[in-house]
Amino acid sequence: MVDMSHMHKLIEPIQQSYQELFSGDVYLCGKAAVSVRNHSGIAKHTVIGVHGFLENHCYFTETYSQSDIELILLTCSNYHIPVTGPEHTHADWFDHPEYPESSIEYDASILVQAMERLASSKNVRIHGHSRGGGVILEAVRQKPELFKDAEILLEAPVLPQGKIHPIPKALIDNMSPRMWPWALRLLEKTPLSTYSQTFFGETHGRKKQLLEHLFKNPQNAMTIINNIHSIETWMDNAPTDIYQHIKRGTILIPERDRILCKEHMLASALKSPNNIRIVETKDTSHFISLDNSSWLPPLTIPLSLQ
Repeated sequence: MVDMSHMHKLIEPIQQSYQELFSGDVYLCGKAAVSVRNHSGIAKHTVIGVHGFLENHCYFTETYSQSDIELILLTCSNYHIPVTGPEHTHADWFDHPEYPESSIEYDASILVQAMERLASSKNVRIHGHSRGGGVILEAVRQKPELFKDAEILLEAPVLPQGKIHPIPKALIDNMSPRMWPWALRLLEKTPLSTYSQTFFGETHGRKKQLLEHLFKNPQNAMTIINNIHSIETWMDNAPTDIYQHIKRGTILIPERDRILCKEHMLASALKSPNNIRIVETKDTSHFISLDNSSWLPPLTIPLSLQ
């Protein structure tokens, strides 16, 4: 439980530090948002990206830079929207989720609505990194028929029966909620290079650019606490039979993961049916596509949709 005397510090706003120019529409959906990038002509592919814990949706923008891709990007609940340019519009199609803010279930409900309302092509890939993988699987559990023809790409994902890696788990378990604002201020003053090799592997280029702002993406410390609680609760309780609803899918396993436990991730993935490919990548950290995007399967149009 959080001591109410410390609550004001936990909900004190964290100043946003990273945005990118964006051409498209941004829809406000309760405490979350959905951004739709402009594309040329009729989209051959729709890609929906769901970012991970402490990240923002810019994780996907360079990976899917082609102009004929309809790119739809979630900003999870109580995270800063990382774009400049378009006005933010309240989505008139949005229904408020019945789940707590900052939970995997809340953000999964946003994904369901984005899939229903915004995806315009028949060929849809839904790409989730880390916590985003859990959000996708929860959305599939909430409305399986909606995702029956979608390609599901789970990158270093939160999975049923997964676990946080022992190193960050030990740090988290030894921190009381009131310590988080202090820890965030300390991390803000600490160079990324001090801890990046331990947790993130080699950081340079785009990876360094994004990871330098990790702790400024949530709107407040309470979001971080709620995210962690939701991730652990969901991994403990979600059944592996969610996988049976996926007809086309890939799970990318990092070679070295210091955020989530690779062994539990792989054990869960191996309980999926044969139509989900499991790829054990090489020379990668938790951030596979930032390390080497060639591990991502190419966008293709299956015969059933041609």
